[in-house]
Amino acid sequence: MKAMIMAAGVGSRLMPMTAGVPKPMIPMANQPLMANTVRLLARHGFTELIANLHYHGDQIRAYFRDGSDFGVSMHYSPEDELLGTAGGVKRCAWFLDDTFVIVSGDALTDIDLTRLMEAHRRRGALATIALKEVPDVEHFGIVITDGDQRIRSFQEKPRPEEALSQVANTGIYVFEPEIFQFIPEGFYDFGKQLFPRLVQMGSPFFGATIQDYWCDVGNLDTYRQAHADVLAGKVHANREGRLLYNEEGRRVLLGEGSEVGKGVLFAGSVVIGRGCRIEDDAAISDTIIWDNTIIGKGAVVRESVVGADCRVRPGSIVEVGSAIASGTEF
Repeated sequence: MKAMIMAAGVGSRLMPMTAGVPKPMIPMANQPLMANTVRLLARHGFTELIANLHYHGDQIRAYFRDGSDFGVSMHYSPEDELLGTAGGVKRCAWFLDDTFVIVSGDALTDIDLTRLMEAHRRRGALATIALKEVPDVEHFGIVITDGDQRIRSFQEKPRPEEALSQVANTGIYVFEPEIFQFIPEGFYDFGKQLFPRLVQMGSPFFGATIQDYWCDVGNLDTYRQAHADVLAGKVHANREGRLLYNEEGRRVLLGEGSEVGKGVLFAGSVVIGRGCRIEDDAAISDTIIWDNTIIGKGAVVRESVVGADCRVRPGSIVEVGSAIASGTEF
C-alpha cells in the first residue's frame, strides 16, 4: 500500500530550534520525529512511501535514503516553492494511484491505520479525516459531523464557548485517487479550499474518531509533553538511549556516549541526546537536550529545550520556557 508523508513545512512555531533542521527531523526521544511516522506506516503495511520536501529537505533525504533500513521504499517530491497541502499531494498523483494515506511528518501518533482504512472502505468514502477529541479546541481546526460521521462543516480554532464540536482534524487522511480531479495544479490547501468544496458538493466525505495517541508537536510546550508521554509509555514510539530513572515524577533518557557527573539532580521528564556532558551538581527538570551539548557545573535548566552543540556555562540558570538554539553558548 502507498502513503505520503507531508514533510515540506518550515516549522516556524518551533523556532529557533528549527533554524537549521526541518521539523520532521527534530529529535523525539533521540530519534528524528519522522522516523516514528515511517515505522508506523510500515507496521500497517504501507511500504511504498513518498515525502514532499522543501525546507532543509536534503537532511530528510540523507537520513531516510531509499527507506530500506526501515523496511519501506522511499520516494521524494521536492518543492522549490511550496504548493500547499493539497497542491503538494496533487504533484504526487503519478505515484498515489490507489487508495492512499496522508500523514503529517511533524506529529507524534500511534494511530491504528488499519482500522482507519477499514472505516474508510466500509463507508465507501472518497475522503476520510482521522479525528481526535481535544480539550483545548481553540488550538485546532475543529470538525463537525452528523450522526453518520459525514463531515458537515469546520471551525478554525474557535473559542470554547463557540465550538460546535470537540474533535480536531489530525492531519491524517485517507483518499481515493479520484480526489485528484478536485485539486487543481499549483498552490491549493486542504483545509481552506478542498475540504469546504467536498462538503459543498455533498461528496462521501467522512470523519473517523480515533482513541489512539496523537500529539501535534506544534510548539515547545507540546514538544516537551510528547517526550514526557514517550517516556511514560503513553504512546508506541521508539526511543534511543538508556533509562537512568523510570519512576513517577522522574524519568530520564540518556543518549549514547553521554556522561553525567556527581551530584546531578533530575526531576520530571528529561531527555539527553548523544555525546552530551552533564557536569557535577547541575539540576535539570522537564527539559530536552539535543546532541553534543555541555551543561556546566552547578547550572540549572528548567522546562526548556536546549539545542545541539551548545554550552551552558557553569552556574547559569536557564529559565522556564527557554529555547536555546543549536550552537549557542549561554
